[in-house]
Amino acid sequence: MSGDAVAAPSAPLLRILPVGGYAGRSRVLLVRSALAYRRAWLAFVSGFFEPVFYLLALGQGLGSLVGALPGPDGSPISYAAFIAPGLLAASAMNGAVFDSTFNVFFKLRYARLYDAMLATPLGPVDIALGEIGWALLRGGLYALGFLVVMAGFGLLTSPWVLLALPAALLVAFAFAAVGMAATSYMRSWQDFDLIQLAVMPMFLFATTFFPLSVYPRGLQLVVECLPLFHAVELMRGFTTGIVGPGLLGHVAYFVVMAAVGGVVAARRLNTLLLR
Repeated sequence: MSGDAVAAPSAPLLRILPVGGYAGRSRVLLVRSALAYRRAWLAFVSGFFEPVFYLLALGQGLGSLVGALPGPDGSPISYAAFIAPGLLAASAMNGAVFDSTFNVFFKLRYARLYDAMLATPLGPVDIALGEIGWALLRGGLYALGFLVVMAGFGLLTSPWVLLALPAALLVAFAFAAVGMAATSYMRSWQDFDLIQLAVMPMFLFATTFFPLSVYPRGLQLVVECLPLFHAVELMRGFTTGIVGPGLLGHVAYFVVMAAVGGVVAARRLNTLLLR
């Protein structure tokens, strides 16, 4: 295996994750990704700034013209407080999708890193879990950074916000699993236009910037099926403190999404790498 495929991780780094089973083996991929990004940290954190710019331009700029919008319980909240949870959900989604699509495709089709990894005790399931785990961490770090920005703007007013980060990790995991599964079907870089075709409409229409009530009922049903809609509802509930049993449905949505994506990704890797 080439030196790029496996960087010799130090003992302290290997102790970050528990040993044994898939977690013990796939942790090597997390350590490798961390080492690979040591000199590319600016590219790693650049995705964090996009939602911050949206919050500044729309929440603080356009918000002064829009005024208040109805929150999860119908009570009015500022426009910045309304869109911030949506941007938080988008941060988790973007970080996870970017790493589980473009980076995985390059390693799979061009660098052939996974072929080299199979010469070690790693198997397709270990590779899938390792890459999904790294995409989860990236999405989680973006979400954590954005939560800090929200706190700086005074947009975190409820103790329920402590659950926003675990929810963001679940969202990132689900998007990473589905993103990696989708990447396994990609044949060329041109196919990634389909990823943008899926992500951009979700970002624009999944109640990130305006409430669901602005749509006619038929379109509302379509929006309610989008993964980002459920992520936005989760984040909006936790950041505003309007928490009810309905949020469990959104959690269940992402649990199923993560499970299906993870299984498909592992099976596809098994087919592609061991054929």
